[in-house]
Amino acid sequence: MAELKEAASEQRVSANAGREEVSLVRGGPFYRAQEALRLVRPDRWNVGKRVIFALAIGWLPLVLITLLLNPRALLGLLTDYTVNARMLFGVPVLLAGQPVMETIFRAIVGAVRDAGLLTPSDTDQLDKTLVRLIRLRDSVIPELIFVVIAYSKVAETVQTQLIYARPWGMAVSAAGPHLTTAGWYYVLVSQLLYQLLILISLWKWLLWCIFLYRLSKMDLQLVPTHPDQHGGVGFLGLSPVAITPTFLVISAVIGATWRAEIFREHVHWLSFKVEAIVLFAVVLVITMGPLLLFVPRLTRLRRLGIFEYGALGQLESMQFHKRWIQHRAGREEEFPATPEASTLTDYGSSYQNIEHLQPFPFDQGAFFALILAVALPLLPVVLAEVPFVTVLKALLEAVR
Repeated sequence: MAELKEAASEQRVSANAGREEVSLVRGGPFYRAQEALRLVRPDRWNVGKRVIFALAIGWLPLVLITLLLNPRALLGLLTDYTVNARMLFGVPVLLAGQPVMETIFRAIVGAVRDAGLLTPSDTDQLDKTLVRLIRLRDSVIPELIFVVIAYSKVAETVQTQLIYARPWGMAVSAAGPHLTTAGWYYVLVSQLLYQLLILISLWKWLLWCIFLYRLSKMDLQLVPTHPDQHGGVGFLGLSPVAITPTFLVISAVIGATWRAEIFREHVHWLSFKVEAIVLFAVVLVITMGPLLLFVPRLTRLRRLGIFEYGALGQLESMQFHKRWIQHRAGREEEFPATPEASTLTDYGSSYQNIEHLQPFPFDQGAFFALILAVALPLLPVVLAEVPFVTVLKALLEAVR
């Protein structure tokens, strides 16, 4: 039975070749629940509708509960930077990031097929890899683990709520400080929604990393003279764009936590510089690390190309030199019409592509988008102590 299911899945995957690729994002219990609620359709993500529904579940009840049971604390809730970073910014961005992730994944898989990088046997292997990844995508177990992870941190979240002593989330009675109804709702529902979206996004990225690993082991038909200067796989450098919205949210939430600590404990913003460096390092490892899988292959491709094309270039250059330098007497007028000079020039351009071949499939635009996504949400941490005008002047001076 399992073999029949896998064969059917492979048939569906193969049928997608030349059309829209299968999705590594549309699957799993959380996605199926949204399908059951008609929040998503096979051809539409309905981001706006899903964002409204998520806020109606994760944020609006906090406002209503606080308004009914503790109206004096309502302003504190509405201006709570850490809550807003998660619910009003993080959740919408994570939901909007899912179609971005799907688009990037599909585009890259389609480019792998269309570029002729695979032999027929590797094309079959690619389909089998996608079938296995789709099975993992649809598995119930990962998302159950995510729920367990989220609820295993309930005690930690409760302690955080008590430490920050937010009036809307904490109350004091004869028995001591305890969470309010809104505080418990935030811990058990709102935080679960936010953390589940984060973990699901990272899980889909892990599936993509597995795909890249499998692809790197195939006999890719790379060309050292390819104009992208990455052997023909330069489009892989767009991969980090898929996970950039997720790290935008993570950075925003971390920045909100640091900002809250500055106001609560009066620490200096530079006290977080080590943590900031670690954050950037972790983000780069997670996003750029999978692309290192292709470095050995591209390094060998460049080295071999220099030898092979260098030898052929030597032979062509020798013939050109003998004919038009050593034995050109009486034939100078024929030179402008000869195709040999143009051929040699084109060959030189191809050889320069080999010399400039970069073993790491790096995309500058994707890299800068990622860096900005991590850096910009940390700006409010600085602004908690340094006036915006001072920061702006420093940036302008740095640009000069």
